[in-house]
Amino acid sequence: MLWVGKLIIDEVVLQIGADVKDLDRLWVLVAAEFLLAVLSDLLNRGINLIDALLGDQYSIDTSVRIIKKTSEVNLDELEDSEFYDKLERARQQTTGRVGLMSNILTQAEDIIVIVSLLIGVVAFEPWLIILLVVSIIPTMINEVKFSGTSYSLARSWTQERRELDYLRYAGASDVTAKEVKLFGLSEYIADRFKGLSQRYYAQSKQLAKQRAGWGSFFNVIGTSAYYAAYVLIIFRTVVGIFSLGDLTFLAGSFNRLRQKLQGFFTRFTIITETALYLQDYFDFLDLSYHKPTAGGQPLPKVIKDGFEFINVGFKYPKSERWVVRNINFKLKAGEKLAFVGENGAGKTTLIKLLLQFYEPTEGEIRLDGVPIQQYDRTAYQKYFGVIFQDFVKFELTLRENIAMGEITEIEDQERIEGAASKSLADQVVSELPFGYDQQLGKRFKQGKDLSGGQWQKIAIARAYMKDAEVLILDEPTSALDARAETEAFDRFIKLTAGKTAVIISHRFSTVRIADRIMVLKDGAVLEIGTHEELMENNQLYSELFNLQAAGYK
Repeated sequence: MLWVGKLIIDEVVLQIGADVKDLDRLWVLVAAEFLLAVLSDLLNRGINLIDALLGDQYSIDTSVRIIKKTSEVNLDELEDSEFYDKLERARQQTTGRVGLMSNILTQAEDIIVIVSLLIGVVAFEPWLIILLVVSIIPTMINEVKFSGTSYSLARSWTQERRELDYLRYAGASDVTAKEVKLFGLSEYIADRFKGLSQRYYAQSKQLAKQRAGWGSFFNVIGTSAYYAAYVLIIFRTVVGIFSLGDLTFLAGSFNRLRQKLQGFFTRFTIITETALYLQDYFDFLDLSYHKPTAGGQPLPKVIKDGFEFINVGFKYPKSERWVVRNINFKLKAGEKLAFVGENGAGKTTLIKLLLQFYEPTEGEIRLDGVPIQQYDRTAYQKYFGVIFQDFVKFELTLRENIAMGEITEIEDQERIEGAASKSLADQVVSELPFGYDQQLGKRFKQGKDLSGGQWQKIAIARAYMKDAEVLILDEPTSALDARAETEAFDRFIKLTAGKTAVIISHRFSTVRIADRIMVLKDGAVLEIGTHEELMENNQLYSELFNLQAAGYK
């Protein structure tokens, strides 16, 4: 387009001085420039369209990969703060990093433009290349000087940025709103957020000022070199060496060259820095965590003997404190076994070990005499239907919340309704305007929040939905009233006849329904037996039972 523009100006000058005007060539040149302008616009719009589509696809793909990678990590490793730093850095790359590919393709595009412009400039005035190099060197120095600095600052503040995200959530969330209002915490949280943000801002501001200052200094040098070249071109035109069209072409070409070369080196720095950020994403996907041996032992279709803990001990990585140790007991096939103990005794840890969320630090757990690590972990975990004390309240439809117990059966309405009936969640369904299609939670449109007891009935329905060989209930009725709790457990005993179950509860009215009760204290088994046997032992169980019973007298 620069060259056609030069030809148009030269033709205009020629026709001005001609006695007989012949404008045919001029109109051809104008038409050519018009077509080039239209083509250029179409190409730019095509590039923008492709960038937008690639950006959406990239965001979807990277987010899916991060979710799947996180699911592969063991629970004890997932709870490590270093893992969350790596996860946070990877999450930051799920949006916007498609610009790396766009910038690389733009570099290739600019190389074509730069080469073609250089050929044109050299053909007219080789000395201009020296001035061009002088005008570009300052930009190169500035970009090299600050390359990677923004990434280094962002990486060093990963944990603090996670804290800022948490403070945003804590200060403005329906989950925390009651305590924040009641205790007047908004000012404290806002001040803490502001203080941490200001420290990051101060470092970022210092870096930005340095970059702007040096950039201005180097830009003066580069601009001076450009205008020196411009003076040279004007002088050559005035003395008749260049035509007016040549002046337009060379001035435009030199300016474009300078802009393109500056953009090339600036973009090179952006590519380098973006690649550093993107490396965080690939580093996360390449994380190598300890993976349990994928056993090939076929799972028994029916549990015959049951589970056995043999000298089992567990402590978290990087910790010297044993959470549980020297645990020995047997969970017989078809037995209902209750875990009892004060907070921190290790009850939930034993459940997580049984589910292979954690691996024992010492000892082993067996199913029908076979160490559970010899079974395929995914198939093994399908054996269990579990309700955790801190079960997840998925802000999805009620149907989806129940179907989470066996998500492959989400289209089986009869099974979903059956699970709801067994857990008394059908009472909740009858109170909702959209029934099973009711959006739960207040995060989304037409969402409805439920009481703790209603949520708990839905969580219990998940366990029935799975129809698992082994049921684990960790404080399953803590939010239910006494009548609902009694009805829920009466149903549970009837519906799980012949099935193996583990029950954790602080309510001794619940515990008494178990075939046997195991009492834990300080990570060790203190006593085990039936309710009657433990009452006769006159140890911790008897003490706790009598303390709770006294509260009802």
